Amino acid sequence: MATILHRIKAYLYENVLTKEDVNDYIARVSSEESLSVKQIAESAALRGGADISAPAMEHAVNLWLKEMSYRLCDGFSINTGWFTAAVHIKGVFDSPTEHFNPEKHHVLFEFHQGAELRKELSEVTVDILGLADAGIVILKVEDIKTGSVNDLMTPGRNLKITGHKIKVVGECPCACVEFISDVDPETTYTVAPDDMVINNPSEVMIVTPNLPAGSYKLKITTQFSSNKRQLLKEPRTAVFDKILQVQ
Repeated sequence: MATILHRIKAYLYENVLTKEDVNDYIARVSSEESLSVKQIAESAALRGGADISAPAMEHAVNLWLKEMSYRLCDGFSINTGWFTAAVHIKGVFDSPTEHFNPEKHHVLFEFHQGAELRKELSEVTVDILGLADAGIVILKVEDIKTGSVNDLMTPGRNLKITGHKIKVVGECPCACVEFISDVDPETTYTVAPDDMVINNPSEVMIVTPNLPAGSYKLKITTQFSSNKRQLLKEPRTAVFDKILQVQ
């Protein structure tokens, strides 16, 4: 039997992504802190898993990642053993002579786990903590133009948000969809009411604001209640646990 070195905690949520079974659930990891290259280097040095200093490791990793991205942009694929990466072109070409058109076609990077990372899964177990509090939660974000899931956003185009109790309603002015700069939390962009294309409890479709290039957190605040006749007295907020990007 494989040795268990790692434990992941997860809560169960009603599965709003499928319609076949109204009684099924999905497990969602109770996310720990998002770690930077610097923090991982410090962890390796602290655990004794590195024979160089944390700053030296951080510097080397950042140099390696920068060169990897450069080579990906030249059309090379990457196989580190731990993960693979490749560049893909999204979009349909209507004829053999059609040229690449940034308005129709998009270049994306795709990453997948490699053999070495898959080996690590044999040392992981999951503790199901039971049903999550039946409150508001964002489960998935899809950029309609590019098809990117939980990653890229296209300003001025539709963004599909899937979750639980995310319908944006309420008397409080704070009830809205907004994007918060990951660099400067004081910088926020609110989605205008007339840019709400779909507004349902399990699905909200918006027109992405004219966001500058950068990284953003998605936040939804609402007074939506399962009781259709009554709003919640106090607004509830959900912040998506993945960082979204505008290139």
